Amino acid sequence: MRVDEFDFDLPSELIAQQAAPRGESRLLVVDRPTGKLSAAAIRDLPSFLRRGDLLVTNDTRVFPARLLGRRVPSGGAVECLLLSNLHPPASTLHPPPSDLQPPPSDLSPSTSETWLALMHPGQKLKPGARVLFEGAGATIVGEVLDRHFHGRRTIRLSVERGSVADAIDAIGHIPLPPYIHRPDTTEDRDRYQTVFARHRGSVAAPTAGLHFDAPLLAAIDAAGVERVSITLHVGYGTFKPVRAELVTEHVVDPEPYEIAPMAAEAIDAARRDRRRVIAVGTTTTRTLEDAARKGAGRIRAGRAEADIFMYPGHEFLVVGGLMTNFHLPKSSLLMLVAAFAGRERVLAAYREAVQMRYRFYSYGDAMLIL
Repeated sequence: MRVDEFDFDLPSELIAQQAAPRGESRLLVVDRPTGKLSAAAIRDLPSFLRRGDLLVTNDTRVFPARLLGRRVPSGGAVECLLLSNLHPPASTLHPPPSDLQPPPSDLSPSTSETWLALMHPGQKLKPGARVLFEGAGATIVGEVLDRHFHGRRTIRLSVERGSVADAIDAIGHIPLPPYIHRPDTTEDRDRYQTVFARHRGSVAAPTAGLHFDAPLLAAIDAAGVERVSITLHVGYGTFKPVRAELVTEHVVDPEPYEIAPMAAEAIDAARRDRRRVIAVGTTTTRTLEDAARKGAGRIRAGRAEADIFMYPGHEFLVVGGLMTNFHLPKSSLLMLVAAFAGRERVLAAYREAVQMRYRFYSYGDAMLIL
């Protein structure tokens, strides 16, 4: 199967640059057995669900991973996107990559952290280069420790007082997707975050969850739909382009996840009772399907990394329904959706969405596939 079989035409004006208020987006409903399409609104979601359905959401929290600063002493501008903490606290979900072990630091963990980061301009930021990030009453000093491929660096971040995490939260910028062509704003700190967000660690939002607000969740609960959350920290690999010609040649980046015992029990109970498990987002779908394979068919509580790549031909073990935003042409996320609903059916739905002027991508409208 060729990657270009997942291409489609999208007018640039349909790429949402601002988010609609929560609960006010449009919803395109796809009936898998028949291919029938129904135009609806997010507020209509409870009417498409059944009593006893299990709705699974991702409760990861986006942190302001984009740091803007300057080189010392030259003053040249530097941009740093934090990808993963190489020495995280035990409570986080980021295991350090085995091939990126940083040198030991003589600073305390609260005042120094070592990260894998994507930095620009890459050629000038060699090991030993120092950078300064400051603003809003916080200052972070960075030292490049090592160089890696595609502009990635190992960087040590240090603060004189307080914690590095607090300093990042104070001066960092929300890492909006590259197709949103504007600077982030204070409003994005709230809007590019789901109402489920609990566990800090993502550099991109699980965007299907951005549509929910308290009244919609109350209506879902009143309809007799059960809800649980899992945690998958979304990495920068979610924007990784598929450069291969054949789908099977592409490799997705692994992402860490955790499933709590209560959630694992609820998911397995729904499967035993033959109730539908409906995933909110592709990140939730990856977590559930990856966990089922690693658990020999069962959802086991605990931590792991989702390294599963789903494309047409994939057999779904857990997910019986999917709510998702509209994805980029030729992307691994579009291939996942096509694996669930069929390539031709999904592309037909996308063509209909374009004709009906639905809004696309992270801040856009949603699709429900049942």
